[in-house]
Amino acid sequence: MSAPIWLFDLDNTLHDASGAVFGRLNQSMTDYIVQHLGLAHEDANQLRLHYWRRYGATLLGLEKHHGVRAAHFLAQTHALPGLEAHLHMPARDRAALKRLPGRKFVLTNAPAAYAKRVLTALDLAGCFEAIISIEGMRVFGDLRPKPDARMLRVVLARHKLPAHHCVLVEDTLANLKTARAARLRTVWMQHYLKDNPHGPEVGAHLHRRPSWVCARIRQLRALDAAFAQT
Repeated sequence: MSAPIWLFDLDNTLHDASGAVFGRLNQSMTDYIVQHLGLAHEDANQLRLHYWRRYGATLLGLEKHHGVRAAHFLAQTHALPGLEAHLHMPARDRAALKRLPGRKFVLTNAPAAYAKRVLTALDLAGCFEAIISIEGMRVFGDLRPKPDARMLRVVLARHKLPAHHCVLVEDTLANLKTARAARLRTVWMQHYLKDNPHGPEVGAHLHRRPSWVCARIRQLRALDAAFAQT
């Protein structure tokens, strides 16, 4: 079998974002809402959570209901000064990723500038053919980040990537479910989920393998073996 086309999520897949990123990012988004919508801090935090739960991304609610410009929101909230000093990944995983045969892309709901900073800090900037970021996830003018099925089909067509040759490596089950329905193979990266405040995939859930998950891993260096299972 020829080498697959790998699509990697970024945060909590290639590195531990629970400790280094998510807390700061949540605070940054809340502060943005305080500043630009004029809400009290607690009200802003509740609105951030409400839109995240309803739409899967706070930005979608702010764009839809408040006319917030996506580019401005993403630039402001993902500035995160000094972020690079807190980013890390196991050296063995980095080496294995660089050796992994096949084309490799990053597919992330984060903005491109942030993704480039993270990859550079992790010494992975030259490992990927392209970064497919949230800026490239509009469908007919509407922002459609993961797990939107329409966006996934558009992105694969745009980059001429046959779905049945692709493997999505991702920490979020909802994103894997959409990908599997679109005929991609799926690998659930579980290593950083225990302390993840962004999703429900914790505790006992980590011991099950839903039907749309082809393989589970805890280290990126296990991908070769996981691929054999898919």
